[in-house]
Amino acid sequence: MKLKRFLWLSAFCLGVVLPQAQGTNEVQQLQQQLKQLQENFERVQHEQRRQIEALQKQVGALQTAQARPPDKADALAAAPLAAVATAPLETKQPWTPTSPIPLLGGQRNYLNLSFDALFTGGSSTATDVEHLQIGAHDPNQRGFTAQNLEIVFEGMVDPYFRGQASLAGHMEPSGHFHFEAEEAYLETLSLPWNLQLKGGQFLTEFGRLNPTHPHTWGFVDAPLVNARFLGAEGLRNPGARVSWLMPTPFYSELFLAMQNSQGNTAYSFRGSGGHSHDGHAHGDARFGRELLHRETHNLADMLFSPRYAVSFDLSDTQTLLAGASGAFGPNNSGTDTDTRIFGVDLTWKWRSPRHHGGFPFVAWQTEAMARRYEAGAFAEDEDGDGVLDVDLPRETLWDYGFYTQLLWGFHKGWVAGLRGDWVSGERGAFYPDPDRDARWRISPNLTWYPTEFSKLRLQYNYDDRANIGVDHSVWLQFEFLLGAHAAHKF
Repeated sequence: MKLKRFLWLSAFCLGVVLPQAQGTNEVQQLQQQLKQLQENFERVQHEQRRQIEALQKQVGALQTAQARPPDKADALAAAPLAAVATAPLETKQPWTPTSPIPLLGGQRNYLNLSFDALFTGGSSTATDVEHLQIGAHDPNQRGFTAQNLEIVFEGMVDPYFRGQASLAGHMEPSGHFHFEAEEAYLETLSLPWNLQLKGGQFLTEFGRLNPTHPHTWGFVDAPLVNARFLGAEGLRNPGARVSWLMPTPFYSELFLAMQNSQGNTAYSFRGSGGHSHDGHAHGDARFGRELLHRETHNLADMLFSPRYAVSFDLSDTQTLLAGASGAFGPNNSGTDTDTRIFGVDLTWKWRSPRHHGGFPFVAWQTEAMARRYEAGAFAEDEDGDGVLDVDLPRETLWDYGFYTQLLWGFHKGWVAGLRGDWVSGERGAFYPDPDRDARWRISPNLTWYPTEFSKLRLQYNYDDRANIGVDHSVWLQFEFLLGAHAAHKF
């Protein structure tokens, strides 16, 4: 009897203890899971905070390196920034031919290396195509022209400087290939008060087109006013430039460059002789005057180029950019003569709110320039009979010109364009002058971009030159790009 009672009592106690132990075990498991979740949450929070801080530093560095204004950059300029913001921080991607080349010295050091080739084939009714096409990178003969073969090195030098160098070549009408170091300069990345310094050899920031390379142009050739006033090679030389991004709610920036004023790349100033903008051989003469050899003695012999640029967002889909530029320096038609060039430019762009890859869009761009050239007095007895055959007084010559162009990206990869050009000069003592004769041009074109690394462009030119007449030209341009090319400004 006692044994039976003991067994019942043991069974009762076991039935009470087992559920309690099971409940205690479940609570411990839940507490352990809760602890693990909390630890995981804190770890994820810490990792995300670390990645956010790292991305903020990289975004700041990219915004500084890609120049101003970041909110006005086009799709090309925005692509690298978007890639940084979306790519995993710790994931190593396989290298491709379009990836930057990493250098020794840390994560910020890299090198973009690219090769861009621009070729054109076509024909013209003009018998002097090399005089009709006055830009050094224009198609300059019937048949084929190597317009621009360009190698670009671009990257971060260190936390303080960004560097870029471009080696470019083009084919001359004689068939000789001209190769040169077009640009090689440093830019600062972190100066206070929104200042930036540039030093080296660079294209002068005059207007919209001059600071750009031929493969970024919307047309096969350079506008007439740019080639005639700023030179066939564009206005560029060794020097230094300072810019100030003004503390305004909209983009507003001041530039001032000081460069050498001699050579073919400063044609309207102390440019060397040889061929003029229109390709006519003048020897060492310009505007009917014999050119002198002027040395550089002081700052007055340098070329100074101020510029002011301002931009506004008219709406979510429209942007307006306006600028005013100047270029002031001596010329070599006299011992104390100088040249002054004034320019204004206006750019408007609309992009559809439902755009895909930047299309559709409409972009209008125009530039107008005026050149004031002080021409020194010149007298010469050409036949040696004691009588002056040429007697030109000192005078001030004014020239004017403009271009306006409209680009319509009507379908992804397809752009239709139309450009109008006009240049002319006032009548001087030496007249007619092919460097100052009036002429105008109308140029419709159609461009197809199979990808961002290639393009095909068909363009027709209607040219009307004073004292020469009308000519018709058709050009087919082809471009391909190898490697990683730095983004271009808007």
